Amino acid sequence: MIRQLPTLLFLLLATTLSAQQPSVFDDDPMQHLPLGMEYSKYVIREPTGLPQVKQRVEPLHWWTNMADPRLEVLIYDRKVAEFTEVSVEYPGVSVEYVRRLENPNYLFVGLHIAPGTSPGSFQLTLASRVRALSDQTVRESNSQVVAATKMVDYELKPHPRSGWAGREALSAKDLIYLIMPDRFANGDITNDKVYGTNDTLINREKFLFRHGGDLQGIIDKLDYLEELGVTALWLNPVLENDQPYASYHGYAVSDHYRIDRRFGSNEKYRELVKEAHQRGIKVVMDVIFNHVGDQHWQIKDLPSKDWIHQWPEYTKTTYRAPTIFDPNGSEYDRKRMTDGWFDRHMPDLNQQNPHLAKYLIQNSIWWTLYSGQDAFRIDTYAYPDTKFMAEWNRRLQEEVPHLGIFGETWVHGPGVQAWFVGGEQLRQETNTHLPGVTDFQTYYALNEALSKDPGWTEGVNRLYYTIAQDYLYPTPQRNVTFLDNHDISRVFTSVGGDMVKMKSALALLLTIRGIPMLYYGTELGFTGAGGAFGEAGRVDFPGGFTGDERNLFDEKDRTATEQELHSFVKRLANFRKSSQALTSGKTIQYVPQDGVYTFFRQQGNELVMVIFNGNTEARKMTDLEPFQQQIGGITKGFDLTHNAEVSLKGLKLEGKETRVISLVVR
Repeated sequence: MIRQLPTLLFLLLATTLSAQQPSVFDDDPMQHLPLGMEYSKYVIREPTGLPQVKQRVEPLHWWTNMADPRLEVLIYDRKVAEFTEVSVEYPGVSVEYVRRLENPNYLFVGLHIAPGTSPGSFQLTLASRVRALSDQTVRESNSQVVAATKMVDYELKPHPRSGWAGREALSAKDLIYLIMPDRFANGDITNDKVYGTNDTLINREKFLFRHGGDLQGIIDKLDYLEELGVTALWLNPVLENDQPYASYHGYAVSDHYRIDRRFGSNEKYRELVKEAHQRGIKVVMDVIFNHVGDQHWQIKDLPSKDWIHQWPEYTKTTYRAPTIFDPNGSEYDRKRMTDGWFDRHMPDLNQQNPHLAKYLIQNSIWWTLYSGQDAFRIDTYAYPDTKFMAEWNRRLQEEVPHLGIFGETWVHGPGVQAWFVGGEQLRQETNTHLPGVTDFQTYYALNEALSKDPGWTEGVNRLYYTIAQDYLYPTPQRNVTFLDNHDISRVFTSVGGDMVKMKSALALLLTIRGIPMLYYGTELGFTGAGGAFGEAGRVDFPGGFTGDERNLFDEKDRTATEQELHSFVKRLANFRKSSQALTSGKTIQYVPQDGVYTFFRQQGNELVMVIFNGNTEARKMTDLEPFQQQIGGITKGFDLTHNAEVSLKGLKLEGKETRVISLVVR
């Protein structure tokens, strides 16, 4: 009878019924599991082959005239490895090899797609030679060989590079806006619960349960982002995470070729990219190569014993990145770092397996050409095999020259962080081909500058010393700078709700070298302390969900503080968008004097002067002589932070205040 009810009434009834299940929830907002559920247990996995499988062919399709004509097709089917011969009858396409692993349900076919091959559909003919007996007696002389065949359909599409004209890479011209899709906006309530998945629970009172945000919700708010001054959109992972618990964040992938149905569909993701591009906004896909979820179909039916790193008992990574390149380090520590697991429900991938390596590289190429997205953020960059990551970077940039890439390097020390992007001065054996990193060193320095009094190397001086070590990076402008993200405390909480410090942090973020990244809601003063991985900062955006008391996408619902911060960010972000000095200009910094740090950004005759008072007490600018090489006698400018003209001499700064002053050099 329920099936005959109108759709909306059915959804309301389903929501009501689910709300009548209090037994799965407790009173703790940080509840990890539904009551009665246990954490995943670590087990040794064997590639024996499941008896019941659904055929998969991946990549789902490919393109003609690629930079690299080679393609490896994964065919997954019941005992498909018994088919030892593969042939193709299509002009320009040839079979280079057929490989089998321990699991009989996998077959890997290497194809060569010659330049000039026409787009179209064809079939891979799989053949096996089996022995049929003429009677019930097993006698070799009375047996005969017969052929069994299986046909696999495949398609080549025309390469989309004809539409790449004018595409610019992610760069310091951009302002990235980071969104956790589950927490931003719910644009389609029909996908809140997808029955048949391992997790159908929705509870917005719990930080570790799903809340219902989706891709349609983001599409609906693109105008808000464009008006704010955003030019690039980074989404926490949106691929399927069909895990029984704590998979709202997206970092436990269970299917590499499918957008999570609770976010939308592959087509909806492509629609998001198209709609963003129409507003001049790039899209950054968040990917993970270190691990997957234990419900990934390849983990449930392991291709080979070495597809993942397996230990006699559960072994966690040490999180010590220096062990990778430490000239004095031990092999034991290196292996623990790279092969140890993040969590029991996140098996650690072995990228040294050549078929897994090709699978991951081809998957990233596929999503880029399929969706038209612009860049990748690589999660846990330090943990996968270093040579694999170098090859991934090389291949992706070979196929898509305008592609932007930055890796998450949550490490300590500029020298450690810089190692991952390489450079001649680091004398690395392997070119990492990595353009940029998430700049945790600048994040640490900004936090210290805002929280501590100046010392010889402390407080604001740490910021100076950090920027002074930019020589370690081939292109420091390609590093992504930030004040907070989904793993750490929100910056408004870190500065104790102090508006002077908050504006100072935002001003520094939007003027310092690099590609600035703004975490969703930071422009409105969202708060939240960092837990194990910052869950308390992963809050819903008010107004993005049905029933919200306030809509912070709308100015009229904001408090005075929220509107003040929003206007501040909007003014600086939109100025930055049109400022060559801030987006492509050189940086000239001065040693902090009496705790006051000054740096300039200059391009042509445009000059931006940034002054940060690292003291807790007010200071005045009384001596402009050190800066004459830049200002050349200029005594006035336009203060973007106060939105007014100011005189440089005698300029007063409150404790921990930053001033951003636009000057014109004649």
